[in-house]
Amino acid sequence: MNVDLISEPSALTALCERIAAAPRIALDTEFHTEKHFTPKLMVVQVAFDDAVAIVDPLALPDLRPLADALTGATVVGHALSSDLRILEDAFQTLPLDAYDTQIAAAFCGYGMSISLLDLVRDVAGVTLLKSQTVSDWSTRPFTPRQVEYLVDDVRYLFAVADRLNEKLVTRGRLSWALEEMRTLVDPRTYRSDKRRLYLRVAGNARMNRRELGVLNELALLREMIARERNIPLKYVLPDDVLVGLVGLRPTTVEELSQLRRLDAGMRKHIGTRILSAVAAGLAIPEDELPPRAPRPLGAQRDALVAAVALLINAVAAANDLPAALLVSRVEIERIARDLPQTPGELSALLDLTPWRRDLVVGPLWEFLGGERVLRISGYGDGLPKTTWETRLEESLASE
Repeated sequence: MNVDLISEPSALTALCERIAAAPRIALDTEFHTEKHFTPKLMVVQVAFDDAVAIVDPLALPDLRPLADALTGATVVGHALSSDLRILEDAFQTLPLDAYDTQIAAAFCGYGMSISLLDLVRDVAGVTLLKSQTVSDWSTRPFTPRQVEYLVDDVRYLFAVADRLNEKLVTRGRLSWALEEMRTLVDPRTYRSDKRRLYLRVAGNARMNRRELGVLNELALLREMIARERNIPLKYVLPDDVLVGLVGLRPTTVEELSQLRRLDAGMRKHIGTRILSAVAAGLAIPEDELPPRAPRPLGAQRDALVAAVALLINAVAAANDLPAALLVSRVEIERIARDLPQTPGELSALLDLTPWRRDLVVGPLWEFLGGERVLRISGYGDGLPKTTWETRLEESLASE
């Protein structure tokens, strides 16, 4: 297989032309997250049927042509969300379509987080040498072992995808997997709700709605500055400083000196911006203030959440699927808070895709209504199996 290092604009142009003509490409990236708000892209690997291109972002003045070329491409990758998040964040673009071998593997019974190494070994019969997992990708030139690692990350993706597709067709789950993968090319998957940043700040649970309004404006400012400087949020304003600012509600830069963790340099450079954020939070109309975080459920409803989670796990196991693919913890807690009273209300509350609804809603409603119970069989034989049964089935099994 040919391997080309793309470090000149002319070579990048030729690569983009080939991407535009290819029915599909394999894609992977290497990036560093340390000391950055947005992961710093170090390498991009693009594979075709007969060649691999290793793109060097550190040598190229602009990767926009590559991002634009990918907007018309069908991309195959493993655990693609991290790679595509970088594209969306840096260029506000995403590929036309995406096929994620990790998602496909989950629907084939491999679990939710199988590694590429294990998947290639099981599906393609090839053992990869993952000796550069923690390599420093900022160093140049690449060593032969680094190049081998970069190539291995993409060279088998087509073969793995094709084999998984066969398995999905056999199981009747191809449409399920493709539906899940469509979220990978939806920009909303990677964009946080700017109205709810306050929920990420430790200490928000003790605040009233006005204070939460101020906190969210400060969190917005923190993210803006972190993005401008490309540094982690904690290097701008730690959570406890945000909470302190909410309590202080400063109106002058001099007042900021009351917070000992807000040093003179920070007060000088962003002091006026902090004051503007506080003022913006105080000016939010009453009916537009953010809601408080949900209160704790209490012992009985916590027990309900745990019981429903057991049922979801049993349904997932019976269908050889990861439980996380069916219903999330947040959705289970929503059931415990809202207590839907009909199967229709339950289905509407969960708002599941059709295949999830078909698997989950019936057993879950019968379980919530006491018509079905969970039962463990085979424990004494060392082969435990959790099933959900009607009371009659349970009675017959116990006789």
